[in-house]
Amino acid sequence: MDDILFNVVGGVARVTLNRPRALNALTLDMALALDGALARWAEDDAVRIVAVRGAGDRAFCAGGDVRALYESGTTRANTLTRDFYWHEYRLNRRIKRFPKPYVAFMDGVTMGGGVGISVHGSHRVATGRTVFAMPETGIGLFPDVGGSYFLPRCPGRIGLYLGLTGARLASADCRHAGIATHHLDTARIDEALAAFAGGASAGDARSHVDRVLADLAEASGASELAGRRDAIDRCFGAGGVEDIEAALRAEGGAWAEATLKAMAEKSPFLQKVARAAIARGVNLSFEDCMMMEFRLVQRAMAFHEFYEGVRAAVIDKDRQPKWRPACLSEVEGAAVESWFAPFENGAAGDLVFA
Repeated sequence: MDDILFNVVGGVARVTLNRPRALNALTLDMALALDGALARWAEDDAVRIVAVRGAGDRAFCAGGDVRALYESGTTRANTLTRDFYWHEYRLNRRIKRFPKPYVAFMDGVTMGGGVGISVHGSHRVATGRTVFAMPETGIGLFPDVGGSYFLPRCPGRIGLYLGLTGARLASADCRHAGIATHHLDTARIDEALAAFAGGASAGDARSHVDRVLADLAEASGASELAGRRDAIDRCFGAGGVEDIEAALRAEGGAWAEATLKAMAEKSPFLQKVARAAIARGVNLSFEDCMMMEFRLVQRAMAFHEFYEGVRAAVIDKDRQPKWRPACLSEVEGAAVESWFAPFENGAAGDLVFA
């Protein structure tokens, strides 16, 4: 298929997400194709390294194809709202447990679904063009694709900050947060790929990738996120979402005001779901996090917030979502908790891994 390209050169399986006009947004067919390829490559001794990049000069992958999900959910014409997440989350898990080096070149916009096919790999390479974010609460979702696992494992309260605000990170910030393992100039990606192939057939592949990236990597500069760590930890360690907002108001200053403004634009209900998921994820395995997220996302696909969020951001583009409830104080704790309960049909509805 043209939307995702595969090529094996010198023991390196090269994957190119090939929808540059759509910022390489991930479709169900792309997820199925990549999952199948990884399953084969895991057993193929001729493939020692996998490297993933996006076509064009704007994005690695800007997320899942939310327009297709919106159209499916509003027409109820097919099962895409279940099938997409079922296969996407299984792909995320395959990447997390992949037995060989998996190198994601996060060159450009890396958000949502693009995070799921990068951040779980063994090597995550940011560039000067990297723009990383988990903006899901702004479209009536929560930070998924393993967000409940990796966000609480970021330093301090950075993960909760990212999940509730959708804050955008540059390369240095990604390095500080542990999201990226290396910084590389965009112009050197092809050089890295050639060097991977040059030694991929002998010795330990992981050590070889480590050496190549160490040789080519450059300093990413100062991290703005690092300079905000004390304030982030202080405010986002305050408790519930209302407590965090109160702490931000008490903090004062330009950063706190901008953070409050960003949170005010998000779905109040999904902010509380996101906080609860991140809090639970601290003590869960990756697989348990993904199963929890599948329950949550299926409830989100049957809830009005996602469709209103996508309408405002993608369909009508008026940037004026009408959230229900409209404010945090109207969100009932029991309603949030109900999203984490087992499906009525029990385990038959849960995500399972082959």
